[in-house]
Amino acid sequence: MVPSTLATRENSLCLGVDPFWSPLAMVSTQDIVLRNYFRERIVLGIENLPKEGAVLLAPTHRSRWDGLMLTMAAGRRITGRDCRFMVTRTEMKGLQGWFLERLGCFPVDQGRPSLTTLRFAIDLMLYSQQLVVFPEGRINRNEKPIRLKQGLARLTQLANRRGVKVQVVPVGIGYSESIPKLFGKASICFAKPMYLLGPGKDASSRFNVELGLSMHAAEQAALKAVGRGDQGH
Repeated sequence: MVPSTLATRENSLCLGVDPFWSPLAMVSTQDIVLRNYFRERIVLGIENLPKEGAVLLAPTHRSRWDGLMLTMAAGRRITGRDCRFMVTRTEMKGLQGWFLERLGCFPVDQGRPSLTTLRFAIDLMLYSQQLVVFPEGRINRNEKPIRLKQGLARLTQLANRRGVKVQVVPVGIGYSESIPKLFGKASICFAKPMYLLGPGKDASSRFNVELGLSMHAAEQAALKAVGRGDQGH
């Protein structure tokens, strides 16, 4: 639960984690939808998932199923904390947006993120919450080399300035088919947490390279677990 001191800022972005819809969504997505859609759901590297402190999950993004896989493997049932997703404004529209707004997701303008959004994300980490940012920025189904935007690294640096030691966890997600199919397999792999050391663009760029490599390795492990073998770039 977000501390009351964050309520005002949160209310300007989303409706927070709704006490009615959130548990209902957990049961419907994890116990019904995921179990019936995928014949097998594999979780690797769970020992790398921090249970305390500020956590920033950095997953690959291959499908709209990714969010459900993350909440299954790293959500409240596992870590005792909700996954607070930073998502694009387009994802917060329509019926999908109506639900996301009530499940703790909040929007960001990727081209020009608002100060309110950045401050809220930093405050979530300040209060040892679990934030999810897709550093590729959008779904990539073409198995192209991982290219990360600078937003996650810069956000981590801003949190560091506030004295927050952010644990960035590279995450790879893989499916038995490039476009997940009914009764296929799904896998998620957590790599060891990383820390961004130092300010400035050079430190940010170096971190992005290392993060991309770790995400790629985690994704390869996830793909191997669902029988897709080496999908090297």
